[in-house]
Amino acid sequence: MNRRTLTRLAGATLGLIAASQPARADMIARYECSTAGFYSQEPIGDRPDHNLVAQDYVCVGVDGLLKGAVYSASNAVEWDGPKATIVFGGGVHRIPGGRLVTQLIEGTAHLVMKDGKPVGVESSGRAAIKFASGPFAGLSGKSVRFVTTPVSPIRFNLEFTAD
Repeated sequence: MNRRTLTRLAGATLGLIAASQPARADMIARYECSTAGFYSQEPIGDRPDHNLVAQDYVCVGVDGLLKGAVYSASNAVEWDGPKATIVFGGGVHRIPGGRLVTQLIEGTAHLVMKDGKPVGVESSGRAAIKFASGPFAGLSGKSVRFVTTPVSPIRFNLEFTAD
């Protein structure tokens, strides 16, 4: 093999490794989520664009320890213009042989715009695992970080990682 072939082979190998993006060691779950039902903005009334939004959502685990799990959750979010504070949140992760219950500790969110139109919401924060059973019992009492990224106005990806 000549030097040029070896260089191309090494480059192709590195490209494949980078493209495969192995799961991070600290990832607990990655979910694909959709809002469930309708949500409404309730004006708080003290100033413009200050609203409270309550929302339910359902997710399916696509990667990590909870791959295949169904996560049903809800939250209440105080919006002040395009930025928000998640004031309440949590849900139940259901997987054969185990359950986890998460409860929000803290969280923030902001509206994502593209070409002048809202495309969804990004959020991040921390949650506590208040209950865990089956093979996940060791996670009970631990805290996790979460991040959401929008797919569309009613769909988003959610990732939980070890805190």
